[in-house]
Amino acid sequence: MQHGPKIRPRLRRPATSSIERSTSRAVPAARNGSHSAQRNHERYLELARAEAQAGNPVGAENYYQHAEHYFRLMCPASEL
Repeated sequence: MQHGPKIRPRLRRPATSSIERSTSRAVPAARNGSHSAQRNHERYLELARAEAQAGNPVGAENYYQHAEHYFRLMCPASEL
């Protein structure tokens, strides 16, 4: 009979090259559900307006900040 906690050995993942790791993560934009920056900007503006109308200024500000992030992605730095 053993005393103390039972310790399970850690399972090791097989070693992969850096090329295998980088290509396995690459997913086409259509498959991973990504949207354009403009679409996300518009979506967060709509959510912010809805929160503002519902009387939640903190939630609205949160969504406005998200919208600003996507706005900055759309515009080159020289235009800001």
